[in-house]
Amino acid sequence: MTDITVVGGGFAGVEAAWQLAKRGVSVTLCEMKPERFSPAHSNTGLAELVCSNSFKAMRLGTAAGLLKAEMKLMGSLCVDCAQKTAVPAGGALAVDRDKFSALVTERIEGEPLITVERKEITDIPDTPVIIAAGPLASEALSEKIAALCNGNLSFYDAAAPIVTAESIDMSKAFCQSRYDRGEPDDYINCPMDKEEYEAFYNELVNAEIALVHDFDKNKGVYEGCMPVEVMAKRGKDTIRFGPMKPSGLTDPATGRRPWANLQLRKENEQGTMFNLVGFQTNLKFGEQKRVFSMIPALKNAEFVRYGVMHRNTFINSPEALTFGYRFSERENLWFAGQITGVEGYMESAGSGIIAGINAARYLQGKKPLDLPATSMLSSLAKYVCAENRNFQPMGASFGILPPLDEKIRDKRERYEALSARALKDLKESLEGQGEPVTEE
Repeated sequence: MTDITVVGGGFAGVEAAWQLAKRGVSVTLCEMKPERFSPAHSNTGLAELVCSNSFKAMRLGTAAGLLKAEMKLMGSLCVDCAQKTAVPAGGALAVDRDKFSALVTERIEGEPLITVERKEITDIPDTPVIIAAGPLASEALSEKIAALCNGNLSFYDAAAPIVTAESIDMSKAFCQSRYDRGEPDDYINCPMDKEEYEAFYNELVNAEIALVHDFDKNKGVYEGCMPVEVMAKRGKDTIRFGPMKPSGLTDPATGRRPWANLQLRKENEQGTMFNLVGFQTNLKFGEQKRVFSMIPALKNAEFVRYGVMHRNTFINSPEALTFGYRFSERENLWFAGQITGVEGYMESAGSGIIAGINAARYLQGKKPLDLPATSMLSSLAKYVCAENRNFQPMGASFGILPPLDEKIRDKRERYEALSARALKDLKESLEGQGEPVTEE
């Protein structure tokens, strides 16, 4: 008898099924390929890579490296298969995409407690289930998810870039709410004089745009959230009366209103990250770094996430999910993967690990997994499920971790210290809750 159904055979779905099976739970994993393919998929294997074949850096002093180290500690199937099918990529973990998918498929199909059913799921079962359908979930299933979430389902990303607080040059910025409404530190203001603005404007309107996939070119995708570079092309002063309007502000350095001003708003409650208000963009990532760094206060900005505008079905997780990816209004339903708002291959897989473990613990009468706040997996889950008022997807970043008790100025040393703390705390937490730990 099936104890639980997992919908979707991507990174999140296979990890969830794997974690459940390793804890003695019988799983039916439903994958609609080859009965039906999404616009982005082309082969029948599980955990198919649809974009890059890289899972980013391996070094522990990177957010991507820490994420994978935490996942490996928790017995990740995807990390193990990636290391076994790796191709040379410098300090990154890149794979032969066909061999990787084939190995994941072989491992899943070879697990006695997992039954793979190749069929499209168009409704949400009443029995225990994990929805890991991905950002291109079928229209029928998307409609059911939207109804379940009271319409709180987005069909595209329209996200502005996010920078770390410590990388903002406060000697060229100031805190003030427009017309002094609200608290003074609600916003950080990045003023520009006329010469600075015109140089910035010229580069913005001539910057290189990211390519758009055919399945992103549906009508109305960007309605109501126009890319800042498109808005700028309507006239030199358009964004000065839009996202860069200086009205209601006084630059203390000059005693006057700035010529143009970009506001930054807190992205998390700790105030370690700020988003560029109104700067939804479809510029290439390198162009975002180059052009937005022309704003004086952001000259040395560290970008936690670049702006994106593309189709990406995701629920409003802070409203719909508890900390462990469980649906708040139904105790036997979990979501995992990009549909929750995590962004990236390994981030999706990591959410599948947590959802799978929590589902197993629920079925076995145990409390949900209590992850330490200092771990990347925990911080990502908290960002997605708990604390975001203006929710947009997020990938692994040191900016979402709580800061260290001690101040470490050197960035590399600080990141290594954050990683060491995370792995130590996670290992102790898992062992304390009776969860298996995979050692090197």
